[in-house]
Amino acid sequence: MTAFSDRTLPRAGRAFAVLALSLVLGACSLLKPAEKTEDGKSATAPADEGAPARSDVPTVRLITAQTPAVRAYRKTGARHIYKAYANRIYKGKIPPLVYAVVVVETDIDADGKVTNVTFSRVPSHAPEVPPMIAELIKATSPLPSPGKLGGHTYLDTWLWDKSGKFQLDSLTLGQRSR
Repeated sequence: MTAFSDRTLPRAGRAFAVLALSLVLGACSLLKPAEKTEDGKSATAPADEGAPARSDVPTVRLITAQTPAVRAYRKTGARHIYKAYANRIYKGKIPPLVYAVVVVETDIDADGKVTNVTFSRVPSHAPEVPPMIAELIKATSPLPSPGKLGGHTYLDTWLWDKSGKFQLDSLTLGQRSR
């Protein structure tokens, strides 16, 4: 008698169990670290002589983990922007359907100087909004010093109204239901 007999597991259940087992076993091979040779190169991948030099490979930007210190600094940066653009801040709760929602990645150095502004999410129907946001952020540079936090990249979401007024998610007063 096998482990999966007709009495203990229906036919569809057996098929599911076999599928699940094969997925688990396949995942184990994906998680296995690559074997390295003595010089530290991967033993499984052949060396490609035509590969670009290490300095030619673009680096990946890493967004700073949203630790409590980074979230606190995000509010500090947002207050700085609110102070600079007091007449552009949407007062009260934002409408249920805002014109644009833009997720902004702001790179700052250890002194608070904005070094780069990029976007994780841009509205396809409002392509004019992200460049305006980038200019607003750059014009307020330097932001307050991040202190011990040092240079980092932090995220904030801009909620942009058709009027050109905005709120930042870190300081939003919420959204109206109607």
